[in-house]
Amino acid sequence: MLSDLVAKVRDYPGLKRKHAISMFVDVLEPVQDFGDTVLGFGEDAAVLRLGDEYILFSSDGIWSKLHADPQWAGYCSVLVNVNDIYAMGGKPVAMTNNISYMMEEEGRLLAEGIKDACHKFRVPMVGGHIHPDSDFLSISVSIVGKTRKLITSKDCQEGNDLIVAIDLDGRKRGELLNWDSTSHKASEVVLHQLGGLNEIAERGLVTAGKDLSNPGILGTIGMLLETSGKGAVVNLDTLPIPEGVDMAEWVLMYPGYGFVLSSQKENSEEVIRVFQERDVEARVVGEVIRGSKFVVRESEEEELLFDFEKDRITGIKMG
Repeated sequence: MLSDLVAKVRDYPGLKRKHAISMFVDVLEPVQDFGDTVLGFGEDAAVLRLGDEYILFSSDGIWSKLHADPQWAGYCSVLVNVNDIYAMGGKPVAMTNNISYMMEEEGRLLAEGIKDACHKFRVPMVGGHIHPDSDFLSISVSIVGKTRKLITSKDCQEGNDLIVAIDLDGRKRGELLNWDSTSHKASEVVLHQLGGLNEIAERGLVTAGKDLSNPGILGTIGMLLETSGKGAVVNLDTLPIPEGVDMAEWVLMYPGYGFVLSSQKENSEEVIRVFQERDVEARVVGEVIRGSKFVVRESEEEELLFDFEKDRITGIKMG
């Protein structure tokens, strides 16, 4: 039943852990701009002005659920940061890391995963900080990128189409809710696919967008709507999904390549074409509406997923 799926999304730890963001934003908001900050909290990457370009700056820590496979945690620490930069229309420039570990073998596996991903996405890892005497394992990575044209998370407009683009050519990573669509592909392939975001940004084809991340597909759409101060109706029957994967699990999945974008209706066909030419499945899955309600539909059923007048994911509203 759709009501069961809605309950799973709302109770998913990958989404609920985002609730803590609002407290830190409340405390740190007064120091997010000393003159050069264009966009800060609420975006996939902060935006700083530098001449006629924008500098993109982001940082991600890897969820402890991934630490059981340190090599994969190291790989994902690069992947998630790279996706944050491309989600905003940018290209990565360089990364640094912060690693803590208990046993040398864990640290080595983290480093091997980082190396593999740096080769894959062609982004240099230029430094960092190591805690070799920690009593826990942890990894976070910071990234710098650049762009001349932005895709923001705050500019969904009423009447926009919502487009979800996912590379379905992948596999579930063990018992994790991770859809790995990059580790088995050549660097040239994954970079060609990511370049679709650069083309879309440069041509101004969308109004807003985010990479699909820890809150899952529906949770990330919710973050985009919350930040933009809008609602939406999303039809799960139109969502790109791999054959044989259960929808209730899929909407919680973290895709290796996945983005949600909002576009004017006259641009949607062209946005979809850009992705499909790069072997990425993209479909219109819903529409942005006025108000605060995020409604999902499946077959003949309809359920309210979030009402942002009452509910929060991050609590950040910029639109």
